[in-house]
Amino acid sequence: MQPRNTWPDILITSLLIALPILLLGWATGQFWPTVAFLLGAALAWNIANLMWLETWLRRGGRAEPPDVRGLWGVIFDHLYRRRKRHENRVHRLRQLLERYRESARAMPDAVVILNDDLRIEWVNDMACQLLGLHWPRDEGQRITHLLRHPEFLTFMERARESLARVTVPCPLDGERQLEMRMLPYGDAQYLLLARDTTHLHRLEVMRRDFIANVSHELRTPLTVLYGVTESLEDELGEQPQLTRSVQMLREQSERMKLLVDDLLLLSRLETGETTGPQDWFNPYPMLNKLIEEARLLSGSEAHQIELQADPELEFRGNPDELRSACANLLFNAVKYTPGGTPITLRWRRDPDGARLIVEDSGPGIASHHLGRLTERFYRVDAGRTQSRGGTGLGLAIVKHVLARHDGHLAIESQVGQGSRFTCLFPLSRTRHAEAPDRSSQADPAGA
Repeated sequence: MQPRNTWPDILITSLLIALPILLLGWATGQFWPTVAFLLGAALAWNIANLMWLETWLRRGGRAEPPDVRGLWGVIFDHLYRRRKRHENRVHRLRQLLERYRESARAMPDAVVILNDDLRIEWVNDMACQLLGLHWPRDEGQRITHLLRHPEFLTFMERARESLARVTVPCPLDGERQLEMRMLPYGDAQYLLLARDTTHLHRLEVMRRDFIANVSHELRTPLTVLYGVTESLEDELGEQPQLTRSVQMLREQSERMKLLVDDLLLLSRLETGETTGPQDWFNPYPMLNKLIEEARLLSGSEAHQIELQADPELEFRGNPDELRSACANLLFNAVKYTPGGTPITLRWRRDPDGARLIVEDSGPGIASHHLGRLTERFYRVDAGRTQSRGGTGLGLAIVKHVLARHDGHLAIESQVGQGSRFTCLFPLSRTRHAEAPDRSSQADPAGA
C-alpha cells in the first residue's frame, strides 16, 4: 500500500511554529536576527538527526529507531519498515531454500549444483556417498578435478551442449555403476544427477550374455540342419510331394541362421567388443558394391536404385560395421517398398557433419511407430516383415553401429510419402582426400 504523503502536515506544523516567532521578532524590531536564529536552529536540528541516522545505520538499523518527530521521524520510520520487510523476505527465501535443500537431501540420487565454470556450489548427502565428495570442503572445486574417470571427463566436455548421459563406475566402489546426466537451469547453473544403476547393469549384462550364449549354441545345429536340408532337397528332387516341405524347412532354417547371426553381431556391438580397427578409409567403393547387391536383391521388381556420393570423402571408422549399417538400411528399402519405385543412397558432408542417407518412395511409416523402430524385434507390420524374411534386428544394429562411431540415426517418414533414414556423423570423423582411382581401389569391407 502506498504510504500517505506527510509533507502537507509537516509544512503546516513548521509554519505554525515559525510564524509566531517571526511575528514576535518583527514586533520587537529583531526580524532578521530572528530569521537567522530559526535557520541556525533548523540546521542544528538536521545535523543532529543526520548524526542519529548515521549511527543507527552503522549499527545495522535493526534496533528500534530514535524517537524523532517531524520529517526525520517519518524517514526513520520508512527506513525501519523497509528494513523489516527486507528481513522478512530474506527469511522466507531462506526457509524456501532450506525446504528445497531438504527435498534434495531426501532424494535417493546424488545431486550436485554447478556454476558455469563447473565449480561445486552445493551437494546433497547422497552425492557424498556415491561420488566421494565432501561438503562443505569441496565447495568451489571444479567437479572435473575431483572425478577423473576418462568417460566422465569426455561427458562433461559435451554435457553443456547436449542432454546426454553416461554410465561410469562408482569412484568409491568399482563394482557399482552410476548413470550420470547434467541439466541446465537458472542463470548459467547446472544440475548434475547420479543414480546407482548397478542392478540394471547386471540385468543387462545377464541378458546380453544369455543372448550371446544361446545364439552361439544354436549356430552349430542350425548350420548342420541347413546343410542337411540342402542335401535332402537334392535327393528328393524327383518327389514333388516332399520337395515343398523340405524347401520350407530350408527357408526357415536359413531365416533362423540369419537371426542368430544378427543376434551375435548385436551382442558384440552392445558389449563393446571390437570387430576390427577404426581407421581412415574411402566408403565409395563399398557403397558402389552395396548398390549392385541391392539391385540383385530387387531382381524382377526393378527398383530404381541410385548412388549419390562424394568419391573424395573419407571416413574414420570400422569398414565392416559401417557396411553392416548401410546394408541394413538399403536392403530394408528394397524389401519394403513397391517394385519400380526410386531408392537413393547419399553420402556427403555439410557444415553440420557427414550424412549417409537412404531415401525411398515406399508406403511410409506412421508417426507413432518412429520412436520405436530401433527397438529389438519391433515390427511395424509383423506379417509383412516375416514374409520378407526380416529378423527385426536391423535398425537396432544400425543404432549401435552409429553410437560406436559418435553418430546417431534420424528417421523421417509420412504415410504414403516414403521414408528417409539419415546417419549423422561428426565432422571429425570425415576428411577429403584426392580423387581415388576406382579401377584399382578395392572394397575395404571385403564385400
